[in-house]
Amino acid sequence: MKPLDVAPGDAIGILGGGQLGRMLALSAASLGLDVHIFTPEADSPASRVAARTWRAPFEDGEALTDFARSIKLATIEFENIPVTAINHLAARGCVVRPGVKSLATGRDRFTEKTFLADIGVPPVPFAKIDKADDIAPALARLGGKGVLKTRTSGYDGKGQLRVDGSTDPAAAWKAMHKRPAILEAWVDYEAELSVIIARSPDGQTAVYDIPRNNHDGGVLRTSIVPGGFSPKVEAEARQLAEILVAKLDHIGVLALELFLTKDGRLLANEFAPRVHNSGHWTMDACAHSQFEQHVRAVCGWPLADTRRHSDAEMLNLLGADALDWRKHLEDGASLHLYGKRDIVDGRKMGHITKIRSRS
Repeated sequence: MKPLDVAPGDAIGILGGGQLGRMLALSAASLGLDVHIFTPEADSPASRVAARTWRAPFEDGEALTDFARSIKLATIEFENIPVTAINHLAARGCVVRPGVKSLATGRDRFTEKTFLADIGVPPVPFAKIDKADDIAPALARLGGKGVLKTRTSGYDGKGQLRVDGSTDPAAAWKAMHKRPAILEAWVDYEAELSVIIARSPDGQTAVYDIPRNNHDGGVLRTSIVPGGFSPKVEAEARQLAEILVAKLDHIGVLALELFLTKDGRLLANEFAPRVHNSGHWTMDACAHSQFEQHVRAVCGWPLADTRRHSDAEMLNLLGADALDWRKHLEDGASLHLYGKRDIVDGRKMGHITKIRSRS
């Protein structure tokens, strides 16, 4: 692969204008890069810390062409960017990292689970659901309890429904808006964990310490490091993430979310081909955050040291939690607010990191 000639002072692009784009832009700026944002959103969190913003739909070919001319390369802040937009940029000579394979695989839960099974990363048992009549037989095969999920666009607990033998299949299918879905077996797990891994264009990888994650209503609430897992579990989790990024030929940061079952097995829940909420603690507990690492990786620069200098707990601030920002500062936490104008219940408004001890 021919290396890109990206140097401080150049501009890179980010597709998407949310909080992940904002934190990527801030890290890129600290490395001397300008950042150009492409987003359909007005007054986006990322645009307010970027050098330039293109506000246009991802289907706007003229705007995408103009965007491509202004940057050395593009990256993403979330996986639901239309593949057509990525292909449009690539056709005009703009390198996009990670590439289409990572995005197309990670955005569809059935494609994702099938891919994981095929490469030897065991997923949660699953079944494809194309109509209401598929639900009952799939549920029986998967142990009688599960989670019905839309194949695309669901995140933070959205587009999901717990089901069992008492569930009315027609009502469940209606709750999915009669869209293609996947049924995942209910997992009796001991813990949730994630692997934040970066991979460079030449195949070098770097992995952060593995956090223990806690969710509420499908939304991540806390990530704690160290996670208290055995060396065997951590080594296996890292190995699964290494297999995944290699098979995807992924460039950049990726998060692999896993369940540790009560009988000691690791099952893949899902992966995100981008920086991830469960890696936010790296901003305060490591010398080099996942955001800096992603910028380095996509630019083809040397990967950063991932060692953790502190034990830490990251807590998401949802909705009105962000109004307590002064208390968090008084308590000594590191505060990160995302610049979102409107407080909405359940919306990620920011996060704090509590340093528990220094290494």
